[in-house]
Amino acid sequence: MAEKEPIPLEDLGKALFTINRHAKTAPDPKHLYYLKKESIKRLLQEKRAEKIGLHYSDNPKFSNQHSTLLVKVDKYFFHIPPEKGDFKDFKHLGKLDQNYRNPSTKMSLSQAKKIVYRYIDWQPAAKDPQRNPGKKKYRSSYFTPSSLGKMEWPPTKFKRKSH
Repeated sequence: MAEKEPIPLEDLGKALFTINRHAKTAPDPKHLYYLKKESIKRLLQEKRAEKIGLHYSDNPKFSNQHSTLLVKVDKYFFHIPPEKGDFKDFKHLGKLDQNYRNPSTKMSLSQAKKIVYRYIDWQPAAKDPQRNPGKKKYRSSYFTPSSLGKMEWPPTKFKRKSH
């Protein structure tokens, strides 16, 4: 099997920035944050990302102040949950500096996901063929009244009395 070409760090930085930006406003951001976390973890293992220091979080959980780890990927900075060792290995930088912003980046979320999926070798969960063996059973969206409480089963057609 051929070795796949490494993804440029600049592309990964842009992709992670895009994913992180979308995750902050997504109704269900779990998957996006998972992609960010896995990518940064791998970049750190490969020594392509650098841990900078600790920041106090701007969004304390349950009113308890907690710290996040600042990580640099290319020219982008991200916060991830720190590991126990990070507290003794890295300096606490105090409160987050609101004046600093990551560089402006234009990349679609779908493009960013493609880059990160390729990088972390992620595959969507395979659809279970046994759960949905054939065609879906047709269900009308039209309301069908219940026959519960009727005296005859199966119900017979109602015949009108003629006058």
